[in-house]
Formats: sequence, C-alpha cells, structure tokens
Amino acid sequence: MKKDDKIYIASHEGMIGNAVLCRLTKDGFKKLITRTTAELDLTDQKAVLKFFLDVQPDYVFLTTTKIGGILANSRYPAEFIYINLQIQSNVINAAWKAGVKKLLFWGSSCIYPKDCLQPMKEEYLLTGKLEPNSEPYAIAKIAGIEMCASYNRQYGTNYISVVPADLYGPDDDFSPETGHFLPALIDRIHEAKINNDREVSVWGTGSPRRECLHVDDLADASVFLMDKYNQSDIINVGSGRDYTIQELAYLIRDIIGYKGNITFDKSKSDGAPQKLLDISRIKKLGWSPKTGIENGIRQTYQWYLEHVKDRTYGRKNR
Repeated sequence: MKKDDKIYIASHEGMIGNAVLCRLTKDGFKKLITRTTAELDLTDQKAVLKFFLDVQPDYVFLTTTKIGGILANSRYPAEFIYINLQIQSNVINAAWKAGVKKLLFWGSSCIYPKDCLQPMKEEYLLTGKLEPNSEPYAIAKIAGIEMCASYNRQYGTNYISVVPADLYGPDDDFSPETGHFLPALIDRIHEAKINNDREVSVWGTGSPRRECLHVDDLADASVFLMDKYNQSDIINVGSGRDYTIQELAYLIRDIIGYKGNITFDKSKSDGAPQKLLDISRIKKLGWSPKTGIENGIRQTYQWYLEHVKDRTYGRKNR
C-alpha cells in the first residue's frame, strides 16, 4: 500500500476496524475512507455497491459488525449468521465490481473444529465438527473465507483471509451478556470490587485454554499481511501462547485488585477445550506479536476505567 492509496476500513467503529484505522493514521496514510453505520448500512446490497462504485477504494479491510462471546452466540444464532453473511457478501462482491486491488477479510478461530489438534494449523479447517454454540457465526466466517478464495480463482482478485485468536483491547464489548470472556470478566470483576461482592462466578470449569491477542497486534499484523501476503489460503494471527480460563480470571483479579473469590459454575458450558493457533506461517514471513498478556490486560483495564462511567467506548484521542 502507498501512502496516497484510498483505503476503506469497513466497520471502523468496531474494535478491529478502529485499531486498524489508528494504525494506518499513525503510519501516515492520507486517504482513509470510513462510513458510520448511519451513513452506510452494510447489509444493504444496493447501497454498498453504489458506495464502492462512487468511491473506488484501492484497498479494503473487512471486519464484521456482529460478534460476541459464548452467551451471545447461543442467544442470537440467527443474527450472527444472517448479518455477517449479508455484510461480507455485499462488500466482497462490490469490491470485485469496483476493481479493488486487494481485500483483507478477518475470520475467527472458532472456524476450527471443537476438538481440533493443538496448536491449530491452517490446514485443520473443515476437518471436524464445530463448537455448537459458535457454529452459526463460524459457518458465516467460513463462507466468507471461501468466497474470497472463489473470487480469486474465478476473477483473479487478490483477497486474503486472516484468522485471529480471541481478541481483547480498547473499544471491546465489556458486557457480560454480549462480550467475549476476557472483557466480560474485566467488567464483572471490576463491578464486584466496587460493590464489595464476596465472589464472582465464572461459566464452566475454568479448565479450557484460550489464546488472547491484543487488538493492536492484530492491526499491526493486518497491515503487514496486506503488504506481504497474496495467497487464498487462510493465515493465523495469534500471540503464540494460551492460558486456562482460571489463570486469566486470577490474573484479571490481581490486576484489578479484587480481594474476593473466583468460583466456577460447572453446570455451564465450557465451549471448546482449547484454542491455540499455530502461527508459524506468519512468523516465517517476519511478523511476531509484541504485547504480553499482563501488559495487554493492564492497558485494556486502564482504557476501561477511562470510559466505563459513561460507556463512551471509542478511541477518540488515539
């Protein structure tokens, strides 16, 4: 990408899109294109096509606007598959019709089988059954990956698909009902500290292992791959290390300074037993993560403290 290329960041108001926008702004890119949800409904096929034909972006970063943790996935499966399929189909097809030079599509580690061999290599995709609660969202993401690869085969486009580990960081959804486990835990443990609660109950046994990737590392990797990677095969982006839910809960408790107990509700679902990505492919290209888990959680909690009172999420001053 050149500094004067027109770059469209779809869903820039979300955590991933905002992180990429901040990174590109910092790097001196001059023609960054964004539209709020009110300005452009990405589920509206005609509006999306008109936008692409009018604006003619050179590069596109395509994230999603419907994400969530295990609770949200189990409660809103229809929304997760419908909205994501609509958005990615509209944007990918419009990008082709507008002659976009390159598009980056973000998948999710939930696309791998529930009982996948660890660490999860790219070639393990579609080798087993998905985790049931995440299946609608995972299927939508798999469809997006295949759509990118199919357009590459038929139309000679250059669309790449990136599979990130579980994300966290500024602009995250900290809601216990709709957020992923790490930001939701930050919110719940912080509230327990403020309310002097004696304990915080966490879903499941605490034994499942999760890999967590700071969103700024994903933004860094995404810009890197937009310049360095040109294959239809998916490529993993992760931190290279996983932790049990119990370890992460205790670490968050220590960072927040909560003195109560962490208990585990074994009647609730654990989800996949382990989700650790094999990141050897991207490391061979020359990229490695920079943010350690403790520093990353501390930074995320500080951002949370600065925004939690009025819930004005968004890196307005970054």
